[in-house]
Amino acid sequence: MSTTTATTTATPAPTSALSASRTLATAARVLRQLRHDPRTIALMILIPCVMLFLLRYVFDGSPRTFDSIGASLLGIFPLITMFLVTSIATLRERTSGTLERLLAMPLGKGDLIAGYALAFGALAIIQSALATGLAVWFLGLDVTGSPWLLLLVALLDALLGTALGLFVSAFAASEFQAVQFMPAVIFPQLLLCGLFTPRDNMHPVLEAISDVLPMSYAVDGMNEVLNHTDMTAAFVRDALIVAGCALLVLALGAATLRRRTA
Repeated sequence: MSTTTATTTATPAPTSALSASRTLATAARVLRQLRHDPRTIALMILIPCVMLFLLRYVFDGSPRTFDSIGASLLGIFPLITMFLVTSIATLRERTSGTLERLLAMPLGKGDLIAGYALAFGALAIIQSALATGLAVWFLGLDVTGSPWLLLLVALLDALLGTALGLFVSAFAASEFQAVQFMPAVIFPQLLLCGLFTPRDNMHPVLEAISDVLPMSYAVDGMNEVLNHTDMTAAFVRDALIVAGCALLVLALGAATLRRRTA
């Protein structure tokens, strides 16, 4: 009787609801780990800035071209880098057995996913602020609307990339496989988001597909800021759709999170 009681007491109680303390503790642990990985931090924070810098001088003789696509890429570059880094970092936690040890504690999947999203979201704020400041105040990106709205969409895109990276990491068995998800998840959105041609000029089937892809609304939101002085209803709709997609994917990531890679 006493042995059974002791065993039962030692077993962690299942956790279902999100806990602010557990989420913050997870975010702090992730940030401490990232602090010792300067290459990953450089990839997340500096690469979008470097890409925008190169893009500006690729179109040095045609600044109008940079103005027309620079705002869209200001949102796309953070999405891509956050997707890549987050998917690999989460997979590394699983293959090393860290996730299995964490989930054996009183820590729910929701706490874990929310903690990761909070930690990478903090870096996304820095990344988006640097990229937006560089594009608008140093590279001369000409926007009609407020640069703060550009920053908002860039941040939402980075958070969406974080959510997608957390989600797809559950289906990869190695870091190489995590990278392979990029052509499947990111490239179709890149081609259909309206960056290369207006979406209403596409084949009707492709236009219909683009209507359900979150990157399309990120590009539409950036274009609203590019062409309108005030915050439009279309901009609010686009921003809410991108934010809603990020939250939905985070919920799916929590539902599909596995302790270890098979």
